[in-house]
Amino acid sequence: MVSFNELKKALVRDVTTEMSSPNQPLSDSQYNKGFDVLMNGTERTSYEQFIIPELSQQLTSLLASRPTFSVIEIGPGSKSVLGHVPLHLRRRIRRYAAFEPNKISATSLEDWISSCSPFPCLETAPNIHRAPFIFDDEKNNIIETDPSNDGQTFDLILFCHSMYGMKPKEKFVKKALNMLVSSPESGKLVIFHRDQCFELAGLISDHTAIFPTGTVSVADRNDVLDAFSPFVAGFIKQHVEVDMALRIKWRETCRALSYHDKKLPGYLLFSSPQRMLSLTRHANALVDLVLQVPLAKEDRVVKSWEARLHRPTSIFRPTTVKHVQQCIQWAVKHKLKLTIIGGGHSAHCLWTDTVSLDMEAFDRVHVITSNNDVHDANTRLVPNSLILAEAGCKTGDIIREAMKFGLTVPLGSRPSVGAGLWLQGGIGHLSRLHGLACDNIVGAVIVSVISGQIFHIGEVPTQNLPAGATRPKNEKDLLWAIKGAGTNFGVVISVTFKAYWAPNYSVWNWIFPVREETEAGLKLGDVNSIARNLTRSFSIDAYIYSDENQLHLGVTMFQASADKSFEMPPLVSSILGPVKQCKEVDGFGLFETEMYMSTMLGGHSGKSSSFKRCLFFNNIEDVQIVDILRAAIQNRTTPFCYLHLLQCGGAARDNTTKDSAFGCRDFEFACVITGVWPRTQTETEVVRTTIQLVYDVVRNLLSFCSGIYSADLGPDPRDNTLAAKAFGVNLPRLAQLKHTMDPFNTVAYACPLFEPPVEQKLIILVTGDSAAGKDFCAEIWASVITTCSSQMRTARSVSISDSTKREYATETGADINRLLSDRSYKEEHRPALTKFYKEQVINRPQLPMEHFQSVVNDSGSFDVLFITGMRDEAPLTAFSHLVPDSRVLDVRVNASQTVLRDRRWKRHDEIKPKNDLDGTNLSNLHYLPSLVFNNDKLGSGAAENFAKKHLLPLLHEDFARLGKMVRAVPNHPRQGVNFRHVLDICQQPGGLTLCTDLLQRHFIGEWAKVDTLVCCECGGFVFASALGARTGITLALVRKSGKLPPPTISVEKSQSHISSTESGELQQNMIEMDPSLVSKSKSVLVVDDVLATGRTLGAVLKLLMKAGVRRRDIRVMVVAEFPIHRGRESLRQEGFGEVRIQSLLAFGGV
Repeated sequence: MVSFNELKKALVRDVTTEMSSPNQPLSDSQYNKGFDVLMNGTERTSYEQFIIPELSQQLTSLLASRPTFSVIEIGPGSKSVLGHVPLHLRRRIRRYAAFEPNKISATSLEDWISSCSPFPCLETAPNIHRAPFIFDDEKNNIIETDPSNDGQTFDLILFCHSMYGMKPKEKFVKKALNMLVSSPESGKLVIFHRDQCFELAGLISDHTAIFPTGTVSVADRNDVLDAFSPFVAGFIKQHVEVDMALRIKWRETCRALSYHDKKLPGYLLFSSPQRMLSLTRHANALVDLVLQVPLAKEDRVVKSWEARLHRPTSIFRPTTVKHVQQCIQWAVKHKLKLTIIGGGHSAHCLWTDTVSLDMEAFDRVHVITSNNDVHDANTRLVPNSLILAEAGCKTGDIIREAMKFGLTVPLGSRPSVGAGLWLQGGIGHLSRLHGLACDNIVGAVIVSVISGQIFHIGEVPTQNLPAGATRPKNEKDLLWAIKGAGTNFGVVISVTFKAYWAPNYSVWNWIFPVREETEAGLKLGDVNSIARNLTRSFSIDAYIYSDENQLHLGVTMFQASADKSFEMPPLVSSILGPVKQCKEVDGFGLFETEMYMSTMLGGHSGKSSSFKRCLFFNNIEDVQIVDILRAAIQNRTTPFCYLHLLQCGGAARDNTTKDSAFGCRDFEFACVITGVWPRTQTETEVVRTTIQLVYDVVRNLLSFCSGIYSADLGPDPRDNTLAAKAFGVNLPRLAQLKHTMDPFNTVAYACPLFEPPVEQKLIILVTGDSAAGKDFCAEIWASVITTCSSQMRTARSVSISDSTKREYATETGADINRLLSDRSYKEEHRPALTKFYKEQVINRPQLPMEHFQSVVNDSGSFDVLFITGMRDEAPLTAFSHLVPDSRVLDVRVNASQTVLRDRRWKRHDEIKPKNDLDGTNLSNLHYLPSLVFNNDKLGSGAAENFAKKHLLPLLHEDFARLGKMVRAVPNHPRQGVNFRHVLDICQQPGGLTLCTDLLQRHFIGEWAKVDTLVCCECGGFVFASALGARTGITLALVRKSGKLPPPTISVEKSQSHISSTESGELQQNMIEMDPSLVSKSKSVLVVDDVLATGRTLGAVLKLLMKAGVRRRDIRVMVVAEFPIHRGRESLRQEGFGEVRIQSLLAFGGV
């Protein structure tokens, strides 16, 4: 996909010498028309998923040091992007100013602020300057840059896509930096820009974020392209005829360079990566460090092609530990970030507008030999022998030096890889024998990124201790952490390894062409069978690749032996047949035996670049996994892409998550998904599509894998979901330790360690008629959630009917694979399937609940689970009590009879409502699902928009914030009750405002159609009053009988389970209300604090019906729900299934 910037260059090149007419800047209306085209397409997604979340984070960080803030925005357009950040942040803006040279936009901005009040707590009127922001005209400058003048300095200065045309950019940035307040702490300059590295002449960013998946979509119409192209190019031609000819040429260029997506028919797509950087008054602090620490050579080149694309402010080359300390102390003083260069393979060892430390000078390997010369043949461990490697060493350096003493360390498979490998795992051909590289770390020297203090942890030879080194109080925790996540907690100076006797190796190779689709699975099954029977001195690898459009499977087997007693197991030769190639090598020669380097596709010979992500699997012959792997190679973007499966297990599995931070132990194979392209094609469309292919394959495999390898992961937001699975149960502990050891996030661009949110799982039950598209929609919705970088969520779709289909296939001999994937075949078996299931339910009435619990439990770790194939009339009410700690919703997928007919390939009169395995026709049932989606349109666009509008908001962090405000009180009001103090929300700062925001934002319906808010004492009064004040809707109070003046109506109400006596006896009370407040209401909303048994809510609903309100005109919103009491089911049984009930939170317990 061609990028936005590449498109701009192409449009400018279209101006030929024959077009003699001079360029003319766009008028205000022309500019706005082009901008509207941009914002009406997928550019809006970049705002929703990147700009708004990142800006919100920057504001939250800013407000940690001040109660309110002032802001000046450069080029906001007709509406400020600040109007889209959460309300609780907008309430903290006390002063707003802007530079907007576009007169039309400036007028619209003023009108928007005055009419919509997006900043409700401003202390002064907004100051909109209808002029450009300039840096070199102090005489005519509108705003002075005197930091002592509070009225002319700001806490936040914002450029949101408004630096285009500003040259040289660093001068505008320096001007803006001088306008930042200096106390209580420096303000922030925040810049959003299309992802291109513009030089800032030595200025340093305190934080940078990227959004590489941004796109721009444009309707493929001449009038739209005629508005879009000049906006991109930045000019038109003065002469009308020349301008018209150029626009025609621009249309052709746009169409020729665009990407076409089947999901967006009629649109042209362009890649539009985005970048955010923030700077403070410390941005010019580089000079302080230059005077203390030597710089690296200007021609310093790192291995990673990705890292080479970044433009660091400077690279320093410390030669002593003192230099490292000075770098850290400088960074902490100025609240700036550092990156670390070890072997230079990491994509994030360099980062734009950031300072890097090159550890190249720390390149010594020390071998501490044993005083005991006895060879322990059982353990292969050399007693008392250690190998100490400094942080600038490469794998090859360590192996070469160790071999001089007949020793080795289990490291990786490439000689040029550095410390990042063994600090984050280290998978190699000795992993089955001795464990991962990180498992063999017994000590380290590390410089703290809090103070620059030198720590030594574990076993470090005395002669290798730097002066002043001390043991930290949390030594055990720190040693545990660097064994698998060691790039995150400080600057590592050296690592001490256990040493083993160095073996020799025998290497056998086989290559098999794969001609049939099923053959790939059979061959991988062979590899899997061999792997299960190999002793630990053996390991087997498999490669899936394509050569001359023919799928191939390459197999390599390794045997390690101290005395060269090599022998191929008979099972291997019987399964794999004659060997294609065999050789014997030592530990260093082993580096050259990797098939992808030496044999496959003729070897890459160092003339290619690659992008990799690695997942862990237990069973590589699983049909679904094999299908995804085969499709990955068939859909490869270049001929060189391949998959590499490395056998692990053995000793790597012996270690537990308590022994090291490496959190994934339950796996037998590591699967490296590798996209490869010629080195000459860097920064081209091929590179972008290949990288996305790798991420797409990983996403497809994510629900089947047991973990992710963290060594490749970094600041790319596509890695966030992967990082959440990289450390397993260790992630919370690591996140806490990161906060302790790196409180300023100085080492910010390593594999992300974020505290997993304490949030409830979201389970969405997808229902609908057969052929309505339930499975299709569920897959689309799961994909939207997984790929939303601002959410960092895992989601998957499963079918609850699959277990029945498997049982049916076992009993009848039907083809289970076709039942699961072939719709026509499934339709043939539908009557028999339905009969089979009904007979099962007769014999096992609890079967539906068993299936539900099974599908939830078998789905593993997830944030959002979509369950299709529901057969129940009201699945939410039937099953939510089985998962009381999760939020459960149901979504009904509808389609017209015509669409159903077309999808089923049947005549219209053959379509009949049915109750079967794939859905229930609800047209005659008195039940209202949580949401309804009409799936009549072709393509996935409508489903994607539905997910973005209705499902993604359910994952907003505000729900977690609200949930944390509801504390648990054990044994209150009596023994055995775990009381949730929902009303405590109102007693916490910002709690009632937050709750009111959520109630208002997440109401499913139109507020304009709600006539009355109904609330019952006492909890409902609190939340409904605040909501009524916010929306301007009047309240109708429900109270105990005798509390309200006449006229009133009343009904009987049982006590809630909390208020009932300890014996469980229910006392009856009467509740009442003034009927005139609701009798004429066309729509009422009941607001309450809690839904548990439904007794209180049921009484309120009966009271409303007594007042003349119809069931279908009633909606309910509660703050917290306790599904275990089955309140929804009780209300449905009482006839209130048509009443839509929403809850913000769900809690287990009583």
